[in-house]
Amino acid sequence: MNALQNAAVLLARIMICWWFLPEGIEKILHYGGMEKYMMAHGVPTELLPVAIVTEIACAVFLLIGWKARWFALWLAIYTFLAVLLFHVPPADHVDKIVQMAELVDGAGFLVLWAHGAGEWSLDGILGRRRKGPLTDGMQPAS
Repeated sequence: MNALQNAAVLLARIMICWWFLPEGIEKILHYGGMEKYMMAHGVPTELLPVAIVTEIACAVFLLIGWKARWFALWLAIYTFLAVLLFHVPPADHVDKIVQMAELVDGAGFLVLWAHGAGEWSLDGILGRRRKGPLTDGMQPAS
């Protein structure tokens, strides 16, 4: 990746954190309301702690870029499940917009899963250490 691509991936990771971290915290602060929302959609409230941990942990780990591909894949699955559980069929036009936005988020997570967190991440730093400063991942010809 070049510098512009690394900057774009870093910005994407920051934007993910900017959205999911506050959402996870809001679920803690308004736990009772979230339970009612889940019950109204027929979703077991026992899944609320999973949602909170997913949103907070994935946001932090994607921000620092640690095991980013795995956390991006988990968020893609989580997001698609949230769409199915809470937004299908959409209740109104606003819900349809939320549904589409969530699907776009999921698509972004799949792109991050496919391409990784970039060099400006903990994964990138650790990968460079494993490869060594001179080899850049290249193996000698056999």
